[in-house]
Parts: sequence; structure tokens; C-alpha cells
Amino acid sequence: MKRYLHSGFILALLLFFITGCDKPIPIENGADELGFTAPSVATMKVNNELLKELPFDNVQDFADAKRGFIATIDDLQISNEQGQMVWDMPAYDFVDYQTADGQAPASVNPSLWRQAALNNQHGLFKLQEGIYQIRNFDLANMTIIQGANGWILVDPLTARETAQKALEFAWQQLGKQPISAILFTHSHIDHFGGVNGILALLSEQEKSQLDIIAPKGFMEEAVSENIIAGSAMARRAGYMYGKYLPRNARGHVGTGLGKSPAFGSMGIAQPSVIVDENTTMMDIDGVSFEFMYTPNTEAPAEFIFYLPALKVFVGAELVSKTLHNLYTLRGAKVRDAIVWSHYIEQAREQFADAQLYVGSHHWPVWGQHNIQGFLATQRDTYKYIHDQSVRLLNAGHTPNEIAEVIELPQSLQKDFSNRGYYGTVKHNAKAVYQSYMGWFTANPAALDPLPEPEAARRYVKMMGGADNVVQQAQALYQQVDELSAEQVKKEYRWIAQLLNQVVFSAPEHIEARALLAKTYDQLGYMAESAPWRDFYLSGAFELRHGVKEQGMAPKIMKQVLLQTPVHKFLDVLSIRLNGPKAANESLRIQINFTDLQQQYLLTLENSVLRHKRVSNDQQTDATINITHKMFISIITKEAGLKETLFGDELSIAGSKLDLLTFFSLLDNPLGDFNIVTP
Repeated sequence: MKRYLHSGFILALLLFFITGCDKPIPIENGADELGFTAPSVATMKVNNELLKELPFDNVQDFADAKRGFIATIDDLQISNEQGQMVWDMPAYDFVDYQTADGQAPASVNPSLWRQAALNNQHGLFKLQEGIYQIRNFDLANMTIIQGANGWILVDPLTARETAQKALEFAWQQLGKQPISAILFTHSHIDHFGGVNGILALLSEQEKSQLDIIAPKGFMEEAVSENIIAGSAMARRAGYMYGKYLPRNARGHVGTGLGKSPAFGSMGIAQPSVIVDENTTMMDIDGVSFEFMYTPNTEAPAEFIFYLPALKVFVGAELVSKTLHNLYTLRGAKVRDAIVWSHYIEQAREQFADAQLYVGSHHWPVWGQHNIQGFLATQRDTYKYIHDQSVRLLNAGHTPNEIAEVIELPQSLQKDFSNRGYYGTVKHNAKAVYQSYMGWFTANPAALDPLPEPEAARRYVKMMGGADNVVQQAQALYQQVDELSAEQVKKEYRWIAQLLNQVVFSAPEHIEARALLAKTYDQLGYMAESAPWRDFYLSGAFELRHGVKEQGMAPKIMKQVLLQTPVHKFLDVLSIRLNGPKAANESLRIQINFTDLQQQYLLTLENSVLRHKRVSNDQQTDATINITHKMFISIITKEAGLKETLFGDELSIAGSKLDLLTFFSLLDNPLGDFNIVTP
């Protein structure tokens, strides 16, 4: 692990110069090289209490996670063409499987440590005859179903590099077979982004005969989630998945859903077969599939399926070995808890004779009785959160009040597969409120509040100034060890709220930043949810070292953009238009995509960019004739704008100056905005 700490420490020092901090936060005694402090007595008290509440002597999950193991690559490290690490399982060797009985490091919630140990199991597994799975070559699993003439692949991972490595490894262990179909179970990128890694291993003839099967709305939802708001989501995903945290007991231990997404080259492919509400039975390479279309559950576009001849239920992310998200902290559409619960029950009844459950994450469940119980527990959990949140909002409670009091009944919270390793009861309850009531609590004071930095300056001034608030927060911090385990979390939360006001009013206040970072350390060490842990610790890291996030490099998404329908991509241009800068501009630009034989008219007026497809040349300020690929290269900054516009790779009719003006009005979001400072 020293390779992470050393390189991270050097980078942290450089960041002080890059970000312009007046002076670094001093590293206190007991802290590691990156400044993460030791767990406090109070934190250890809270974590030790959890050992008494949960059945850590139950080791069935560990047996299931190993069951059917064939082989793995012990030093599984995968790099991209530039030599940058995309996937690194040895980085998680510190999660010692032998300590997974709950005796976690003091800086990790013992329940999360158990989940992290289970998610360390990686390699190729035989689940039953004709069904294989590759786990922890990426965040998601890739499942292999034996067809009559080849393999049917389910969910080809996040990145080209990991998907290619996974398939090559499966071929090495089981013998090379053709690929007869690829299934995208839903519209999240960890389930389709690696498809180009699979296609790269196939001949042109094989690719031409390949069926790609996806749920209705797949392309629209994949584009919406990963392109429209992709910059902001990528920045927040860096927090949620601990992208820049060290892989050690004071840093990132996993995501709860798996280890981490693979930050490699991502792609997409147009489906050739669509599954919708009318799709039930389908024969795929001699295997009978029974589909169930389950939109607006874990993803807006999703399906699950059953293999009746094999009695295998493949549930995508309808159910997982964790409480999932109704709202994901990286940002996404709120999911419908009652619809989700309904589809779980429908699947439980319709596939009642299933003997094997296979998910897109985690390890399988064997046995009809176990599967039925697993489904019933998850079904009732989502419905309980929905029903009780609505009951409380109807009584006038706000999202924060609901989150503070709602708690699963003992019958639901004792099951490890239902714990909040990824989603949590608290933020899921707030999601239910949001889905019905939106952001406004009806309190007039919340209708038009001051922006956070201005409100913080006023609060801190009224509380006697930054130094006074920090002094009081320091006194509270020193007293936390004396509190009961039940009181500890509330006190740390209150200290964080106080210090956040100081940091937003005076971000240069080193003492406030240092104490807030220490507080985030403790909140992270206590968190059972991996995303909560990573958010707290990422916040602590940036308070100490500044913003390291460089955003999502546009070229990473180039292959996705190339497969995105043109009209959807032009929607992306519309949301990049800087309205205030465009206030006095009026432009008509036509783009003729010479390779697609498609023409689009872009009209800018009233600071709004609209587009429509046209069939002939229009009256414009400028017309550009360009290939779709070259246009994407300009937008992703792979090709220089001025050099390309004045070069020979395209032709322009009309004003080149107007074209330059148009492109200058488009923002280039880098995804490097501040989060824990103003």
C-alpha cells in the first residue's frame, strides 16, 4: 500500500501550490501521511456497539461467496493503452479475509468491513451447469450463459479494458467459444460501458451476427444519465466511490456494491433487440428466456429474466446483497420505492421455483427457500421505507425529521443482505419525500434562502466570529469521548455543521478546515454505508489538500458519444450554452454530417439553442460540412477548434467568424468545482 500513500502524499504537497492555499493543514500526531487522523475513543465505542447488534457469527455468506470458484488472477491489475491503472485488486489486500468475523480495524465500521471482505472474492465461478460468473474484475459482475452455439454474456462491465480481460480469462479457463448475444440488463454504465472490449475480440462476421438485447428506453436513459449531467455526476462520483482516497483502513475499503468502478475507456452499442412490457418468452441461442420488464426500479430502463429449464433467476439490480439507493449520492433520478417493491413481489411469485438467484453485483443465492426469503425481505424493506416516509410527511414532518426517526423493524434490519452498505434508510427516506413533495418543505424561510456562502458569513458573524465558533467546536470535539455511543454521532454531526459554516464564510481559516477534516474522519470511520464513508473521507481529503479531481476527460466518453443519436447529442450542446454570454447573439448554424447523410439546423435566439433535422440547405449565417466523428473530436477537445475550422478536414459556407462565436458560447464543464469549500 505504500505505493498509494507515497504518490498520494507527493501529489497532496503539489496541490497546495496548485490550489493556492496559504499554508497546509498541519499533520497531527497519530495521523497518516495524508493527514487522516486516528479513530477517536468515541468512534471505537460506536463501532464496538455494532458488534453486539448483528449476528457476526453467521458465515454462510462467506461460503456462498466462494462457492463454485474455478480460478482467478492473484495480482489482477488492468491498465489502459497509456499505461494508467484501470483496475487494481491487490490494492485491497489489506482487507484481510480472516478478520471478517467483525474484528475490523478501529477506523472501519465492522459491518462494512465484513461486506468489504466478501467483495474481495474475485475470479471465475461456476454457479451451476452452463452458468458462470466473473466477479470483481470491475464494479459489476459479468455472467456467462452457455448457449447452443456459444456464450450469452450478461452485463459486459464498465470499461473496455476490464471487459476484454474478463472475457479472455474466461476463454483461458473454459475454452474459447463464440459470443452469440450480449444482454444489457439496464442503463447504468457499469453494465454496458465495457462492450467495446468484447467486440474488439470478435471478427467482423461474428459482430454482424451478434444480438445485443436491452430494455426499452435504454439508449435514451443511458445518454440522459451519462451525458446530459455527466460532468456534475462524475465529480460527485469521485466522492461517492473514493476515487482519490488511499486504499487502506483509513481510506477507501469498497463501495458496498463491489470494490470500485473501473475508470477506463467507456463505450456503448445500439441494441438490436428491445425488451419491453410485451416481451415475455424469447429463444436466445437455444436457451429459453422469460423476461420481465421492470422500469423505474433501480434504473429507469431495466429488465430481469428467468431461465425456466435451468430454474435460474437473473435479477440484475432489482435485488442485491445490500439495501440499494432510492436516491444515489452521485446524483440521478429518484427511484420509485413502491414500484420497486411491486416488481420484487411479482418476480418472487412468477419465478417461485427458482433454485439459483444471480445478481449483477455480489454473490448468488442458492435454494428456493433462501431465494424466497431474500426477495421477501427486500420487497418489504422498500415498501416500509415508502409507507412510513409518506405517513410522516403527511403528518407534516420534513425530510430531515423523517430521516432522523425512521428505522427498519428488527425483522428487517438484522439481515446482512439488507444493511445499508450502499443505500441507507436515511437518504432513501428523503428520496421518498422528494419524489412526492420536491425540495420545498413549505416553511416560508426555506422558499428563497440565501446562498450558502452568504448565509455562512452572516451566521458566523452573529455567533461571534470564526475564531469563537472554532474554539467552541474544539471544546465540543474534546468532550465527545465522554458521551454514550448513541450521542456520539449526533455530536460529530453538529460539530461538522458548525465548522462547515466557518469554512464557507472563511475558507482560508486553517484551524476550521483542520477540525472539520478531523470530524469528517470520525464520521467516515463510523459509517456503515461505503458511499457515506467515501463522501466524508473525500471531504476531509480536499479540506487538507485541495481539489484533486480533474473531472471526466471528454475523450473517455468519446465512444459513447459516437453511438449517441445525433439529436440527443445536440441536446447536450443546448445545456452547454452559456445563456448570459449569448444574451445579444442571434445565429443560425447548419451542420451537415457528411457520413450520416443527416442535416441539422441550430438556431440561437433569446439565449436558447434549439435544433431540428432538415432535409435541404437552409438560410444560415454559416453551414459546416463535417463527419460525425470529426464533430465529436472537436467537442471532446481531441481536435483543436481553430485549427480544424481553418483546415482541410471540413468545408464551411458562410462566416467562419460566426462559427467561432457560436463555439465560444458553449461552456466546457471540467467537473472540478468545489464541494466542501465555497
